Amino acid sequence: MSFGPGVPLVEIVEYTDPLCPWAWGSEPVFRRLRAALDGRVRWRRAYCILFDQDDDPAPDPDAETAWYARYVEDVCGHTGAPRAARLDRVAATSWPASLVAKAAEAQGGEVAGRVLRRLRETVFVLGEPADTFALALAAVQGVPGLDPARLAADADSTEVLERVRADRAEARRPVPEVQDVTDAGPHPGTAKETLDGGFRYALPTLLVCGPAGRRAVPGWRPWTAYVAAVQDVCPGLVPAPEALSPGEALERHRSLTDPERTRCAPGPWPPPGAVRVDTGNGPLWLHPDEAATHPAAALLR
Repeated sequence: MSFGPGVPLVEIVEYTDPLCPWAWGSEPVFRRLRAALDGRVRWRRAYCILFDQDDDPAPDPDAETAWYARYVEDVCGHTGAPRAARLDRVAATSWPASLVAKAAEAQGGEVAGRVLRRLRETVFVLGEPADTFALALAAVQGVPGLDPARLAADADSTEVLERVRADRAEARRPVPEVQDVTDAGPHPGTAKETLDGGFRYALPTLLVCGPAGRRAVPGWRPWTAYVAAVQDVCPGLVPAPEALSPGEALERHRSLTDPERTRCAPGPWPPPGAVRVDTGNGPLWLHPDEAATHPAAALLR
């Protein structure tokens, strides 16, 4: 499979949502995989819209929030990812965060990744999901290299809306391999039934396509599963994880959970200047420049 002259032979599609707890918990492995394949694959994110606008409102929002907070606590118990000490509410919709994340792609992959990270942290660190445009845009203020005026205009554009609609539709055409996943584990990744009787990818799912075919890696998986998928579709393409010092990792990523730092930068921790933000089950570590503009700064006061 080729995407034209000079374009990598392998494409990885990440089906995700900015507000999905399993996607949040998969970031340590995904960050490592993206870095290990940097420049050698085409990596694309497709936003599934986990919380849709057509979903019926909960008859008892407080009870729904309490149930969902327990669900997130259970997921984070499996993944080790931080969770907010208190969840304000269940997200009303994923559309604003997904549109802002998609719009950020026009400003480069590094900016887009940092914007998506901030959007994830609104719910899993702050406990207040970015489920309105105002909240989503406020959450990403101060991201290095970001043009906030352009982001706001692009996120409100017909072009970006159509791109996210296309992502949503694509996520609702899962490949047959994920329709009946029998693997064990807390989140094997079997396709989820939708309200209209169809199916969508479980989040997160990576679809890896290359010269030797395709492999779907759904749900919560170990590093070895992703490496095997890459090598199956493109024999000889071996992910090469970087060896970063703790300080280099914090400089590169600006925001690290404990599972991320142990995978990306094992070594004496914390590095000088690291800012600790306590959550409901462990710290988030911020680069000092990130802490200066991050919404989590309110938790430090």
